[in-house]
Parts: sequence; C-alpha cells; structure tokens
Amino acid sequence: MTTEKLLTEFPPVSTEAWEEAIHKDLKGADYSKKLIWRTDEGMPVKPYYRAVDVAGIKTLDAAPGSFPFLRGTKLSGDWRIREEIEVADCKEANKIAQAAIVAGAEEISFLTAAPGSASELALLLSNLDEVPVHFEIADAPLLKLLAEHIAHRGRTVSITTSFDPLSNIGLAAETLQTANSAFIPFTIHADAFEDKGATAVEEIAFALATGIDILASMNERGIAPEKTAAALTFSFAIGSNYFFQIAKLRAFRCLWARAAESFDLAHEQCAARIHARTSRWNKTLYDPYVNVLRATTEAMSAVLGGVDSLSVAPFDECYKQTDEASRRLARNTQILLKQEAHFNQVADPGAGSYALEAITDFLAREAWARMQMIEAAGGFSRSQDFVAEALAKSLAVREKAVAERRRIFTGTNQYSNRTEQALARVDFNRTSWNRATAEYEQLRLRTEKHAAAGGKTPTVLLAEIGDVKMRAARSGFAANFFACAGFKIQTQCFKSAEEVASVTADLIILCSSDDEYVSLAESLIEALKAAGRSTPVVIAGNPTTTDQLTALGVADFIHIRSNPLASLAQWQQRLGIEV
Repeated sequence: MTTEKLLTEFPPVSTEAWEEAIHKDLKGADYSKKLIWRTDEGMPVKPYYRAVDVAGIKTLDAAPGSFPFLRGTKLSGDWRIREEIEVADCKEANKIAQAAIVAGAEEISFLTAAPGSASELALLLSNLDEVPVHFEIADAPLLKLLAEHIAHRGRTVSITTSFDPLSNIGLAAETLQTANSAFIPFTIHADAFEDKGATAVEEIAFALATGIDILASMNERGIAPEKTAAALTFSFAIGSNYFFQIAKLRAFRCLWARAAESFDLAHEQCAARIHARTSRWNKTLYDPYVNVLRATTEAMSAVLGGVDSLSVAPFDECYKQTDEASRRLARNTQILLKQEAHFNQVADPGAGSYALEAITDFLAREAWARMQMIEAAGGFSRSQDFVAEALAKSLAVREKAVAERRRIFTGTNQYSNRTEQALARVDFNRTSWNRATAEYEQLRLRTEKHAAAGGKTPTVLLAEIGDVKMRAARSGFAANFFACAGFKIQTQCFKSAEEVASVTADLIILCSSDDEYVSLAESLIEALKAAGRSTPVVIAGNPTTTDQLTALGVADFIHIRSNPLASLAQWQQRLGIEV
C-alpha cells in the first residue's frame, strides 16, 4: 500500500470555510468573547492555527543543537533529574544525596547545607565526584572553597551555585579569574521574577536583560564574554500555562543566543544553560495531592521546552518539611517521563506545531522589545524601579484573578473538600513563599484555629426553595463559596419559608430565583423574628430588587461579582471567628 494518495480523501479546507462553520455554530454569539483567549502576556490566542499563522517566522527550519537553539541545545530531549536536599548537616545531607542518586536522581542541589571548611565540604561531596552538584546558598567563602576543591580534586563534573554576580561584581570577576570549566558559579534567577508575578514575556525579558548586564559588566573588568557566558545558569520557574511555558523556554534560548552573539561569541558559545523548577506560586495547603498533578504538567512543559536539568518540587513542601515518600514521588515523576513516556528521546517534539510556533514567536518578539526598553534606560541594574513596577502590576492582575476565582485552584478557591482539615499538618515556622492561594488558606485556617480553641465551626444552611433549576444552580455556587472558609455546609430542600426558619443554623442562604426572593425573604425573616431568632439571611444571586430585600432585613448577597475573600472574612467576624 502506497502513501502517496493517503490524504486525497481529505480535501483542503480554506480558512473562510472554517470561519463560516464557526460563525454558524456560534448562532450569533460574539466570536471574540467566546473563542479568543487573552492571556496575561497580552496575546489573543485563537481557537485554531494554520500554516498561514507561521508563514513569516524565520526560525521554522532551525535544527536541534544548532544556533539559535530554538529547538534545544542538544540533539535529544534528555535532561538531568535534580534532587533538592533540604538538610543543613553535611553528613546527613550527603547520606540523603547518595540515596537519591541510587534511586534515580542524576544531579543534587543542596538547599541549606553551607560547609564552612574544606573538611566539611569534602564530607558533603563524598562519593559525589561523578554527579553534578548545585549549592543554593553561596557566599564569598564558599565560592573560594568550591574553587579550591575542584582544583585540588581535579573534578571535571560541574558544580554550580546560586550566586548572583550583580550582587557583588567585584567578587564575581575575582571568582571567574581562577575558575575552571567545571565550576559554574553564577545563576540568573528568572524564577524570582515568576514568584513576584512576572508574565512569561517579563520573565524572558528580565532574565535576558540581567544576562546582558552581567556580560557587559564583566567585560569592563577584563573578563572575556565567552568565559562569563560559560559561567552562567538561567533558572526558570515553570507554571501551569502548559504551552506558554514550553514556548517560554524556546523563545528565551533563541533570544539569549542572539544577545550573546552581539558580544562576538562563537555560535556554539551562545547556548543557554537552563535549569527549571516547578512553580511554588501555584501550590496549595489544601487538597495537596493536586500539587502532584500540577507539578507533573509543569515538568512536562519543562522537558518539552528543552531544559538541561529539572527539579520537581515535592507536593508537601509548601507546608512542611518534605520526607522520603514525597521526595520519591517527585523524583519518580521525572523517571516516568524519561523511562516510560520517553520524553528524553526527542528534541523539541512540538516543532512545527502551528500554535506553539506562533506562541513562541509572540513571546520572543514581545520580550525582545521589553528588553530593548530596559537597555535604552541604561540596563537592568539601572532599571530596578521599572522592573519592580511592572512586577507589581502583573502580580496584582494575577492575584485579582485568583481572588475573584477566575483562576481556579481546585480544592482551595473552588470545589473545596468540606471535611478536610489542614491545621495539624502545617508547619508555620517554614519559610512562606508568595503563593496564589495564601489568602484563601488563611481564611480556612482561621476557622480551623477557632474550632481547635474550643469555638464552634459555623453552620451554613443552603435553603433550596422554589424554581428547581435556579435553586440547584445557586445552591451549588453557595456551597463552593462558603466551603472556601471551612464552614459546615448543610443543604436542604424546603417547600415554605416557615420550614426554613425551623432549622437551626448560624447563617441561612436563600437559594431560589430572582422573582421569588422578595416574598420568600419577607416570610422567612418574619418567621425567624416570631421564633425569637436573629439568624442572618443571605441571598444567593444579585437580583434587581436588592434595595427592597435589604430593607426587609437581608444581610448580604453573594454572586459571581462578589469578592469572596472580603465577604468570607466579614462573615467569619460576624459569626465570632477572630480575623
């Protein structure tokens, strides 16, 4: 059987034909509002992409391992599995590191170990001579110790650190003057930008501008650009916007190659070394096993984007000291991607995808323009006010989307497990990272603390009454709304307002249709008064009769335009929970 005519039964379809079919299915609905997704980066993402959308992109014929490294710096998609060790004691940290290597890790990162002498460093690195090692804590004494250790041992496998050369340019230049190729002392932390709210465009642009600043500063001090470039690692956080995170890494590599080339580096010296870590920002205390799913998709984005090494965060790191079980689960996520999904065998499997190529091109163009603005203002070091202002603006947009539940975190700001208790497992002495759901978690933890101190967990009665369709929809909305604060939810159908008034609860949510609310609220509030009770009544919805309902004594209205954080904090206070 030949394949020459395999697709002849599928005649080409024009863009006009696709659009005609779409408009027909929309039945008059607004195309832009229904089908165009506008991202935080400002890109209007279309419902489909065709060859015409990538026709003007010049890098489509780029090859893996070749300048400008759009498709990766290697001929395969392989990467190193980096294990993070959060133990300060050198002997214990080494023991855990060796066990991790046996279990499948390929690179070690010491997060808290900071050896103060050559003997402590030798103990920490015992039996790790053939394993790449990273130090998260790095100061002048440690940089000197590491350089001496590498020279003395004749080590050829890399040691990297998180030292920021812009924090001490003089020390950075001094370090490079004596460092050999196995010592890669500097890290540019694009992940820090992501933690502070950066969009993908801003991450790329700010990391790029930082790198350019470092190359220029070192060049002024007599350090050759190729030596500086070889001493740099770029560290990115990988978030949940799957295709954009893949495209982010592809775009950055391409732009860094162009920027490095401008310093007269040979093409092979323009390849960016990229480490990635699954994002801290989107991990949650509640329903924490969802963190496993989040980290898995983020890991996929990272390796499909072509990272050199990757750390997958244990699902519980945001609320407690990780243990071997959670670290093993994180490690095995990468092992599965390598050994079962075979992600390591193909370089840039997204190559040729119209959507992915279009997104990559958009991010690259926008980030390059943003970088040029920074350069025009004097470079990254002189543009800190601009960077801080941009990050604050982006973070505010991102946090507002979470607060208003337009950005959903399953188990926390939507679809909470009403019976889940997290207070007993949270270590409040751990470092608190900037996380999306922190304010929602504080709401719920306050309720738990109140109950643990002997207080009562408020009971919210969702009173379904009247129109069947509307009462069910609004009851579901209200259940999600109040579960976010850890309140007890009691859902019940009623035939009359008097029946509702007979049920004991701390808060009553009327769930019905707009047309029925006035008469129901009036009857319910009268029945409550007659029974000598002052239970607050809340309406699920935003009817046009809010003024009339307020005059009758309705305490509040909850709906899709409500601010859940403010509303729930208010109700905690009114129901006796200290805010």
